[in-house]
Amino acid sequence: MKVALLVVISYLIGSIPFGFLLARLRGVDIRKQGSGNIGATNVWRNMGLLSGLLVLVLDALKGVFCVWLGCYFAGGDVQLFTALAALAGHSWPVFLRFKGGKIIATALGVFLALDPLVTGLAALVWLVVVALFRFVSLGSILAMISLPVFMLVFSRPGESPGEIVMFSVIAAGIAIFKHLPNIKRLLSGTETKIGR
Repeated sequence: MKVALLVVISYLIGSIPFGFLLARLRGVDIRKQGSGNIGATNVWRNMGLLSGLLVLVLDALKGVFCVWLGCYFAGGDVQLFTALAALAGHSWPVFLRFKGGKIIATALGVFLALDPLVTGLAALVWLVVVALFRFVSLGSILAMISLPVFMLVFSRPGESPGEIVMFSVIAAGIAIFKHLPNIKRLLSGTETKIGR
């Protein structure tokens, strides 16, 4: 019962659409701007770098908090369930009729809380890909795919990484699914680059 309650609370926290709310405060419906996404990248492109960074931080904090929630109140692998609920909430928020973001910022917070080293390496993947190709979407997809690989490579001696690797695979799967329109644009050569 306690675990179910923690999962529901984490889903509701994940559902808080900070990008949408911040834009609304400035009289903008971010869903009608640019890509229509409520995440940090679309906010950045349409409302400026500072607004984008604020959304990035707030969305990441959702992930950090939900991992802490599971760890503090239940322990064990419950933090993975609350983390997954946060990602699901961000992707399919009840407050916006289940049309949400692409989980990257919230996943950043989740994985920072779970394993800072692996998250730093995945962030490096993102930076290198974006610097070379100037596609935020491609960097995000490859960074998420790198997470389960890094989780396996850098698992601690004597530790069974199965659960967290599986969680990483699920998170990467959600990210890929949410980025399907971007993938189609990448393949067709119509995806928007940074600076364009």
